[in-house]
Amino acid sequence: MSSDFPFPELTGAATGVGSMPGTDAREAAKTAVGALEHLPHLPELPARGPGADMIGRSAGLLVELFAQVEPSGWRFADRPGRDTRRAHSWLGEDLDALEEFTQGYRGALKLQAVGPWTLAAAVELKHGEKALADPGACRDITGSLTEGLRRHLAEVRKRVPGAQLVLQLDEPSLPAVLAGAVKTASGFQRLRAVDRQVAEEQLRDLVRAVDVPVVVHSCAPQVPLPLLRRAGVAGVSLDFSLLTEREDEDLGEAVEAGTVILAGVVPSTDEGLSDPAGSVQGVRRLWRRLGFAPELLGRRVLVTPTCGLAGASPSYARRALSLSVKAAQSLVDNPE
Repeated sequence: MSSDFPFPELTGAATGVGSMPGTDAREAAKTAVGALEHLPHLPELPARGPGADMIGRSAGLLVELFAQVEPSGWRFADRPGRDTRRAHSWLGEDLDALEEFTQGYRGALKLQAVGPWTLAAAVELKHGEKALADPGACRDITGSLTEGLRRHLAEVRKRVPGAQLVLQLDEPSLPAVLAGAVKTASGFQRLRAVDRQVAEEQLRDLVRAVDVPVVVHSCAPQVPLPLLRRAGVAGVSLDFSLLTEREDEDLGEAVEAGTVILAGVVPSTDEGLSDPAGSVQGVRRLWRRLGFAPELLGRRVLVTPTCGLAGASPSYARRALSLSVKAAQSLVDNPE
């Protein structure tokens, strides 16, 4: 099944995965909007601490569910506390900065949040076990996150009225959730695998309810591409170095169904980089193996860093984004 909300028509586009180094929201927004002409994104700055991290930020989006930091990590709580207030404050600061640097902007704009399965695998229930262990809690998280994301999208629409919004759900834990590889809170055992149909249905419910194209990002091996496609996602964002030829068939079917591939090819931490065109050589080889028309390549594949840039230096983060832009353009100029 193809997405109910198709991905924006972009050619030769690049984007960031989400996180950026440092603690300066204005500097991060200026970099993301300035470097990424076709698909800028709302930066995340986890270096600021709890509530700005990936899990805390998305826990702050939940409606009528609250979480706080315990020595063991994030745990659900009875009422909003300091960590929830902090998450709201950081997000407000990031949105102010984004609004400042997108005055008059018309075009695609990407927001990121942790998906329901990775959230359930990361946050503990009040009694201390991971929420993933409780099917009812998983449903509650999906429902609460869905409503929170709808409100978040509405807020961004008010601030950047010319934007065509795209929502990225970060699901690095999804392959482990499906494989029964998520450790219990004690760390000594593993939680039972979630039924693939249940995982698909809850993702589909969220994807349909948010009314924007949804991309699922997972920088883990063995991303369940057919499941995501059936759940109605418009795009899949992957660390390209983790793909094997075993995934060729699933990738081919996804592209054929209209799914956009966001190929993570630029290293996300400081490295001496080859030329941008060289970094997408593997993408060209894959395209040839799949037998798709070369002129489709720059329209159906976007270029990103392999993962978030929080661990990079600020100068490298800027360079990684500009290299992603050049690599994406090279897919258009030299698809073969």
